Amino acid sequence: QVQLVESGGDSVQPGGSLKLSCDYGDYPYVGFCMGWFRQAPGKAREGVATINNAGTKQYSDSVKGRFMISRDAAKNTLLLEMSTLKPEDTAMYYCAIRSWGGDCDTASSFQFRYWGQGTQVTVSS
Repeated sequence: QVQLVESGGDSVQPGGSLKLSCDYGDYPYVGFCMGWFRQAPGKAREGVATINNAGTKQYSDSVKGRFMISRDAAKNTLLLEMSTLKPEDTAMYYCAIRSWGGDCDTASSFQFRYWGQGTQVTVSS
C-alpha cells in the first residue's frame, strides 16, 4: 500500500515561511496527481496545490503567488514551499495522491485515494 508521511509543520508569525515535505515512497502508476490539502477547525477540507505526472501545477486562489508545489522524484518527496503566510493559512496540511493524472483540480479532494496523517501549520502573532 502507498504510505504518505508529512513533515515540516510549525508555528510561525504572519509573513513567515515554511516548507512542508511529504515522503510518498514508491508509487507504481505512470499517471497520477499529487497534492496538498488543508483543513482548519470548523472549515471544510480545502485544496491547496496539485501537480500531475506531466508537471502541471494548480493552486487555489487563496494561495496563488505565495505557495509553490514541487516534486523530487529521485527522493520520492512532494514539497510545498509557503511564503508570506497569513493567519488564514492555519490548518492541518495533508498530502495526497490520486491514481490517475490529467486535470488535478484542487477541488477534487474526493478523488484522491491515498492520504497522509497531516502536519500542523499555525500562523499567529
